[in-house]
Amino acid sequence: MSKHPIAHVEFSAHDREAAGDFYSKLFDWKVQQMPEMNYATFDTGEGVGGGFNPVQENNPAGTVTVYVRSDDIDASLAKAEELGGKTIVPKSEIPGVGWFGFFSDPTGNMIGLLTELPPET
Repeated sequence: MSKHPIAHVEFSAHDREAAGDFYSKLFDWKVQQMPEMNYATFDTGEGVGGGFNPVQENNPAGTVTVYVRSDDIDASLAKAEELGGKTIVPKSEIPGVGWFGFFSDPTGNMIGLLTELPPET
């Protein structure tokens, strides 16, 4: 059976640069701004990293999204549906990064799935 660790966490942010500055100063996280994607990533140095996603209608302030690693997003989404969940976003590409998908659990919590590209050697 595949392992499914938490791979990534996103915080909603009105201003990704200000959010990056806040968490960088608070926790010494390394933040990389990606203005071309209106996104910023953070590296905690240990454990799970994540990003700052812009506040939008489908990502209101206060939203925290957890991404679980999956080696087969389509199969994970199908299994979530079999167990009473609902696919929100089917498997979609993140250019240069990998693929993601979203489902809601039976309670309505939104969970992301992530398959990253293998590191370049």
